[in-house]
Amino acid sequence: MFYHLHYYLLDWFSAFNVFRYITFRSAYALITALLISFLLGPRLIRRLRRLNLGETIREEGPASHRSKAGTPTMGGLLILTGIILPTLLWADLTNRYVLLALAVTIWTGLIGFTDDYLKVVRQRSKGLVGRYKLVGQVVFGLALGCFLYFLPLEPGLGVQTEVPFFKHVILDLGIFYIPWVILVIVGTSNAVNLTDGLDGLAIGLTSIAFVGFTALAYVSGHRIFSEYLNILYLPGAGELTVYCAAVVGASLGFLWFNAPPAQVFMGDTGSLSLGGALGAVAILIKKELLLVFLGGIFVAETLSVMIQVWNYRRTGKRVFKMAPLHHHFELAGWAESKVVVRFWILAVLLALVGLSTLKLR
Repeated sequence: MFYHLHYYLLDWFSAFNVFRYITFRSAYALITALLISFLLGPRLIRRLRRLNLGETIREEGPASHRSKAGTPTMGGLLILTGIILPTLLWADLTNRYVLLALAVTIWTGLIGFTDDYLKVVRQRSKGLVGRYKLVGQVVFGLALGCFLYFLPLEPGLGVQTEVPFFKHVILDLGIFYIPWVILVIVGTSNAVNLTDGLDGLAIGLTSIAFVGFTALAYVSGHRIFSEYLNILYLPGAGELTVYCAAVVGASLGFLWFNAPPAQVFMGDTGSLSLGGALGAVAILIKKELLLVFLGGIFVAETLSVMIQVWNYRRTGKRVFKMAPLHHHFELAGWAESKVVVRFWILAVLLALVGLSTLKLR
């Protein structure tokens, strides 16, 4: 909104010209998201408590988690508000990159909200049936893939993606770009969902990943920086910096209340939308393969579940004490806060490696 208003306000005061700059608007999108979280967070938590919308702890989970039963959930509503409102206030709302990122966030958030609503409000223990959740993700991934294939944001680059560590290697996926988009959206959305099991874990990892993607979005949309780094120049993609900054602000704001011991859980409303947002940004700036680094812990958590299920069905034995991976370390004797902080540290290291690939090429 402010981006569009500044053209009219310039006649009154030249200082409004600052609203043209992506860096300025990104900084204030982050600040706005934080302020929204700080102002609305306590009210939302009180409201969820009054409605008795508390988390139900699975019996098969670690015994130490049973004390968390009844903690307000569906806090993802605060995250969604902290992403959407600052983006609407500070971003260029004619920019297709931003509109697509918002669309993915809202859609996956609605899937998560439906799951939380059925689980917490309607008291259906399994919430939204897994296959229906998957269908919702696949359908939107298909729609996004088709849109980007038939109406590419940048002519000639619609079905391409960059390969880390290689300077001039670009994968042209052709018609396979559509299932590739589906895989990334479904994979990242569910990966964050699987990781959301300890106080502050998933939201902290999301903050770290989006700090990296904020930088990547900016250089991808900047002609000079993209040429210097030998990455694809995507005119207009720089506006995603504002969106990513809003996600960072919303994540940090939610972490204020989700830090151990958590006052509120994000639920599927938050985890599915954040995962969808992460995948969407990676797709839009052609950096999907960098998710292996910037979302490395999410990848490890997902792989731990897949390995555990595969090996148990094949041999009847477990590879890990419990999956996802964070539960394995809990049962190995690590305190919950130690697991969270150590995973954050590893995520920072992986993010640095991922960003360093821009020069190690």
